[in-house]
Amino acid sequence: MNYYSTNHKAPTATLEEAVIKGLAPDRGLYMPEEIKLLPASFFNHIDTLSFQEIAFEVATCFFGNDIEAADLKNIVCDTLSFDIPIVNIENNIYSLELFHGPTLAFKDVGARFMARLLRHFIRKESRGQVNVLVATSGDTGSAVANGFLGVDGIHVYVLYPKGKVSPIQESQFTTLGRNITALEVDGVFDDCQALVKQAFMDEELNRQMRLTSANSINVARFLPQAFYYFYAYAQLKRQGRAGNVVVCVPSGNFGNLCAGLFAHRMGLPVKRFIAANNANDVFYQYLKTGTYTPQSSKQTLANAMDVGAPSNFARIAALFNGNHGAIKAVIGGATYSDAMIRESMKGCYTATGYILDPHGACGYRALKEQLQPGETGIFLETAHPAKFKETVDDALHINLPIPDRLVAFMQNEKQSVPMRNDFHVFKQFLLSR
Repeated sequence: MNYYSTNHKAPTATLEEAVIKGLAPDRGLYMPEEIKLLPASFFNHIDTLSFQEIAFEVATCFFGNDIEAADLKNIVCDTLSFDIPIVNIENNIYSLELFHGPTLAFKDVGARFMARLLRHFIRKESRGQVNVLVATSGDTGSAVANGFLGVDGIHVYVLYPKGKVSPIQESQFTTLGRNITALEVDGVFDDCQALVKQAFMDEELNRQMRLTSANSINVARFLPQAFYYFYAYAQLKRQGRAGNVVVCVPSGNFGNLCAGLFAHRMGLPVKRFIAANNANDVFYQYLKTGTYTPQSSKQTLANAMDVGAPSNFARIAALFNGNHGAIKAVIGGATYSDAMIRESMKGCYTATGYILDPHGACGYRALKEQLQPGETGIFLETAHPAKFKETVDDALHINLPIPDRLVAFMQNEKQSVPMRNDFHVFKQFLLSR
């Protein structure tokens, strides 16, 4: 399958080219030329399939023309070595727990898949070293760093905003060493993302280094996230609750919601989506006004959603041909202050005993406010609440235990490089490596 740029000023690319390049030469995001519709028979028996079997069917639609079936199956099964269960929180509201992977965050799926796909291409073509650039507001850095850790022929540079990720999140990508370099940028997430995008557009840098991105701008990162939407539906179907499904996605850079929209285009029976924002409400305002106006990001308790210029808005616009009405027909919105996030965490815990992380709290609250009679709601619980222990403890007045996997990261020594928010400084650092 070929991939086109959302800016429509670059040649189409093969899957391998799109994955290696990350960003199209015209600064657009790659989109598949075709979104294949899965047959009705697949949904009729989806509840009898394992997570890996479901994911392989979906992956075949995206990547089956470019990768041998046996290789693709190995990539899928190696990626999905953990479960992603739905948990009934109350009445008709379910949590899709995406934190059972190695770094306890939803990005383990996309990052692990991309690492294995990139390794497949490198081995196949005997390529030289590939340098992966990734900007993170929290969990992307840890998922990508751990997904690529020790992979021959790949070096990862993680750019993160100084003082704006939780200590536990920071420890997951600054303590690894080996082929992982953490850059502590004096700025916000949008600054980190801008540095990555500038790097891809710099001719000298690209002549001397093979660069790709592991943010959700890369098709190999965001497309595999469609897997767990299908799996969530399969689990609901096993319980006889698969009618009138509404999915609420805590949204920052909008790669996760994009993956859900792709699943919907492939035939997944979702009635509608809700994009739950924190105070960074660019998309919420777009839904209200029809005008997309990026802003400087605001720092909030739900830091992984602190994005003022979401890259994947371009993909949503492309998917709906820029039709604001068509987007509103499928996607609703919500926006919550820090005080409302704390209130939601406390209310859910008091009523049900379930502990939400700040991002999941946005999704849970949006469903509580917007779910209609006869609908079944799923919100994405995108990270383990212990990754935000200080916030959780403060909101719920508890002492949340930290899982052993996170404790192990925190015991290692921090290794990071301070970096000014200056592209010239960043470029010279990369060229000196």
